[in-house]
Amino acid sequence: MDFEHELNQVLPADIPNREVLVSKAARHLALIVEANQFLNLTRIVSPREAAIKHVLDSVLPWRLFAGAKHVVDAGTGAGFPGIPLALVLPDTRFTLAESIQKKARFVETAVAALELSNVTVAARRVEELTREEWPDIVTARAFAPLPRALELLGPAIRKGTRALLYKGPDVDREIAEAERESKKFRLRIGIGTRFALPDDMGSRTIVEIGI
Repeated sequence: MDFEHELNQVLPADIPNREVLVSKAARHLALIVEANQFLNLTRIVSPREAAIKHVLDSVLPWRLFAGAKHVVDAGTGAGFPGIPLALVLPDTRFTLAESIQKKARFVETAVAALELSNVTVAARRVEELTREEWPDIVTARAFAPLPRALELLGPAIRKGTRALLYKGPDVDREIAEAERESKKFRLRIGIGTRFALPDDMGSRTIVEIGI
């Protein structure tokens, strides 16, 4: 599967570390396809769709993460958005949290294969992890609905962590439904950025939560 060709087609020309991103993200996608024979990591394996929905989607909001010292990716699954972001931002430390042990082991294997010195994997729930340390940013792509996310992440955000959550077309409804939790933790919910994916593959909103 020619993941590298499709990544070259879809990734912006001005994204940092583009050459490394194309090469190592293609390898990451190939590892996912291989592991998918035994693990249910993703239904998206066609080169074009994987390049757009996994890698491009992960890295388009990279500017929101620039300058962070430590980012935790909550429920990273097969390694998204954490691995592509770590390739774009090699000076930022990333912790990829995944409580499903089999998935965490796969991500550990991928991180080792890609030689990502700025990435560690934690086979734990993010709310346990953030009780012990408070990263600059917690991010997640396929996480809980916003009311539940605020319950889980609210204590860490109160201590100075920001949350950047990737959300789909129902984001405005989710924000409205999270009003009670945002008041409980005295948190602000805003929109970091919005973007549309190519080939009509959907829209994305990055929800920014802070104090």
